[in-house]
Amino acid sequence: MKTNIILVLLLTLGLGACAQFPSQQGDEKTGKSIAPAKTAESGDSGNAGDEEEISESKLPKLELTAPILFDFLLGETALQRGNLDIAVSRYLKLAQTTRDPRIAKRASEIALHARQAFAAERAASMWVEFDPDSLDARQTLAAMLVNLGKLDAAFPHLEKLLASDQENVGNAFMQLNQLLSRNSNKAETLRLIQKLAVPYPKLPEVHFAISQAAWFAGEYDTALVEMDEALSLRPDWEIAAVQSGRMLQRQSNIDAANFYRDYLKKYPESNEVRIAYTRLLVELNEKDLAREQLRILFDQNQDDAEIMVAIGLISTELYDFDMTEISLKRALALGYEDTNAIHFHLARVYEEMKQTDLAMDYYRQVKRGGRYLPAQIRYADLLAQKGHLDDARSHIQRLPASNDQQSAHLILAEAQILRRVGSHQEVFKILDAGLEKLPDYPELLYDRALAADKIGKFDILEKDLRKLIKLRPDNAHAYNALGYSFAERGLHLPEALRLIKKAVELSPDDPYIMDSLGWVYYRMGNIMDGLNYLNRAFSISQDSEIAAHLGEVLWVQGAHEDAEDIWRSALEKDPDNEVLLETIKRLKK
Repeated sequence: MKTNIILVLLLTLGLGACAQFPSQQGDEKTGKSIAPAKTAESGDSGNAGDEEEISESKLPKLELTAPILFDFLLGETALQRGNLDIAVSRYLKLAQTTRDPRIAKRASEIALHARQAFAAERAASMWVEFDPDSLDARQTLAAMLVNLGKLDAAFPHLEKLLASDQENVGNAFMQLNQLLSRNSNKAETLRLIQKLAVPYPKLPEVHFAISQAAWFAGEYDTALVEMDEALSLRPDWEIAAVQSGRMLQRQSNIDAANFYRDYLKKYPESNEVRIAYTRLLVELNEKDLAREQLRILFDQNQDDAEIMVAIGLISTELYDFDMTEISLKRALALGYEDTNAIHFHLARVYEEMKQTDLAMDYYRQVKRGGRYLPAQIRYADLLAQKGHLDDARSHIQRLPASNDQQSAHLILAEAQILRRVGSHQEVFKILDAGLEKLPDYPELLYDRALAADKIGKFDILEKDLRKLIKLRPDNAHAYNALGYSFAERGLHLPEALRLIKKAVELSPDDPYIMDSLGWVYYRMGNIMDGLNYLNRAFSISQDSEIAAHLGEVLWVQGAHEDAEDIWRSALEKDPDNEVLLETIKRLKK
């Protein structure tokens, strides 16, 4: 048998979430046709040439009686009309009555389409019973049992399927963990793979599969031993070497790095291992060694676009933008398929290098896919930063949105462009119009609340944030923004404290929320607690507004020099910050 058995099982499992079921006569609702055989959904390979033929000797000698004909017609009519419960029950009854493997197969297909897992298991069990030599039947039943978590029951069928396809058993074991991934009991999955592996001790793929299952089951020592065995049977197997390194990282990055280094001495052309080694060196901050490995990769793989892309991405992490540019452009010249990804990444690099015109040019070259809208939004943002505000807004307004999420992102992007130039009234207007179309969209509510704060519409700020809290009770920033607004205006201070404490509970390490907590304590007259939290916030982030608040509390306590030092440092980084400038002007007048 040439078909990869485990792959067929995966296709069969996928039916639970698949689309329309084909119908011979034509489904009145879908217009599809229903064919009882030759579908991947039915558990077959999907190739006409692989369709099993049932010998006449296995078919029951049965007369076509009126009850059998009635059940058949009723089942097919129900199937045509979309009444799947009746179709399933009638075909199960037909299978029991006729003991015909073809009917049992048909019953399993219909039950699978109806997403009736237990009925599908029952039908597939009958199919195996009526035609015990059918691999298609065992494939379908094994997939059903795995899907239901009945691994012990699936074992004999998987065992027989593996034994029937000796040429592909290694590949089958490589896919077993994917087949069994839906089972939440990882220890049970490991035991099943170990049992299935017993007849194949010399296959490296078998030890690889056991290793993976052991890893997911938390048996890390077993996982390492089995992966070592896989490598001893197939020493130049890059996938196994990469997995060994990743497993070693759990106990020591240095051990993993040493393993990769030693492996590459034996197998210097192992690109995947060298890439994994380079990434680990970056993580270890061994930048010179990482650059050395990238240069080896580049020199040895001039005609490999995939590796050129990997080099480009890692080089970006090293801030080696020259190598990023060279390798990514080389990937384009080699015909790398996802040109949009390359153009987007190059644009981001040119932004980092302050080469705005080049960045804009490459953003414009992103034509489709998931990066299209982000690229065009960045293009518009850069256009606005160059002083072409109207053109930037027009560009965003012309962009297509295929769903509510994209519509909201475009509204938020235009608002951000205007916010940057201080057009808070226009920002509010855009967000207000957006909420008329998408009244419950959380990000729009949050942004309109911030815009309302800037133009003194505090009633709308409070309404939007309270609505957002109701819609998203785990949104820490909503609690924080409402609490901070009250604290800033000296209103409802006990409630402000409760709101901000709730935000801290949801996001305890956020410096901006910690800043708000310090600020509300200060506003309530608890200066020492306020100073404590503001210092903690500033130690995490030297944000200008945090600097403004910490400086104010220090100033009020008489520590003028400390306050001025903090303000001076913040002004060097952010000389136009409104909150910082207002605080300094108010306190030093």
